[in-house]
Amino acid sequence: MQLTDSRDIAAAPEVVWAALLDADVLKECVPGCQEMTGSPEEGFEAVVVQKVGPVKATFKGQVTLSELNEPNSLVLTGEGKGGAAGFAKGGASVTLTPSETGTTLSYDVEAKVGGKLAQLGSRIIDGFAKKMADQFFTRFQEVVEGAGAAGEDAGAGGGESAAAGEKKGWFKRFVS
Repeated sequence: MQLTDSRDIAAAPEVVWAALLDADVLKECVPGCQEMTGSPEEGFEAVVVQKVGPVKATFKGQVTLSELNEPNSLVLTGEGKGGAAGFAKGGASVTLTPSETGTTLSYDVEAKVGGKLAQLGSRIIDGFAKKMADQFFTRFQEVVEGAGAAGEDAGAGGGESAAAGEKKGWFKRFVS
């Protein structure tokens, strides 16, 4: 399964780059992520719970970063094992290009599954993979853009205020 798309993010390439390398940001953006640890140098380990069709599984996996060309591009490679449900592995080439509004993030994803997951059929798997990628990059865009505007959101009420505080915390770590 292959997927190619791009997003315009209202933040400088350096801010987007830093977010791509931050375990806390990635944990917040990966759908179903329960735990994310590690570093860009050593790779990340994650625990993700997902339901694909009738199959629900907890995947434990590793993600490594390679071909880092700061702040222009990188390659993410990952593999997760979901026990009896099977496995998922793949990679993504990510390119950051300065744009009038901030940064254009382009990605080219390739993924493969095996075990019970593969028995679901390519239509279900491809739809699920596209949905996961869309959710990740939509959430990533929200987190990164929110980081730049966190000061403006500080007066918001309820859950938005708490979310703005988290985003502001990430952005403050970046600029420190």
